[in-house]
Amino acid sequence: MKPVVLLVEDNREILDFIETNLCDTYTVKKTVNGSAALKLLREEVIDLIVSDVMMPVMDGFELCKIIKSDVELSHLPCILLTAKNTLKARLQGLELGADVYIEKPFSPKHLKMQIASLLANRNNIKNYFVNSPVAQLKSIAHTKADEKFLETVNTVIEEHLQDQQLDVDRLAKYLNMSRTTFYRKINSISDLTPNDLINLTRLKKAAKLMGDGHNINEVSEIVGYNSPKIFSRNFEKQFGMVPSAFIGKHLKK
Repeated sequence: MKPVVLLVEDNREILDFIETNLCDTYTVKKTVNGSAALKLLREEVIDLIVSDVMMPVMDGFELCKIIKSDVELSHLPCILLTAKNTLKARLQGLELGADVYIEKPFSPKHLKMQIASLLANRNNIKNYFVNSPVAQLKSIAHTKADEKFLETVNTVIEEHLQDQQLDVDRLAKYLNMSRTTFYRKINSISDLTPNDLINLTRLKKAAKLMGDGHNINEVSEIVGYNSPKIFSRNFEKQFGMVPSAFIGKHLKK
């Protein structure tokens, strides 16, 4: 599936021009101001936003500010386009959390490269988190709001490690979020389902416990596995090494 890019621009000609240059690589959604963009963001899954700054109803600065401070949306990368080429305008955009600030007129090729780079970097971070026994959940955060949210998620999961019934519904309830909102947020920020994240958090907690000197049998019980054999198999499947190899590698360090 193509990544989904939301374009926010009140000039129809520019909107169509950008869409034409992106549609071969991305699925493109379009709105004409920040208010319409926010409505769409709460209804559909978007991977990245490209927004003009000067718009009626709600401008790009206000849109970016709301996105980066809203826990449901704060993970979304945001590129701002503007005819304002002053240092003050650039700093304002970056201070509000914009990931990239591009001045008009701009090269379509440059815009595509910036989009590709942002999405690739985020995918690399996600992949490292998933495949590393020691990478923390908050390492995939891109904003303070995301970091706080992910730290809370991690804490709640660790508090219920031995609860075999812990699933997306219970986790969403503990976090006072709707199931749909929570699922979308976790999936967007990590490419994992909440249930996958719960299992991965168990395995990462196990890695930390083994690093602290606990043996495999102790660890498997602490993190909620009924069988050390099942725990070992899942650990190897996730991280590419059996728990004993991880312990040996940790001891060498």
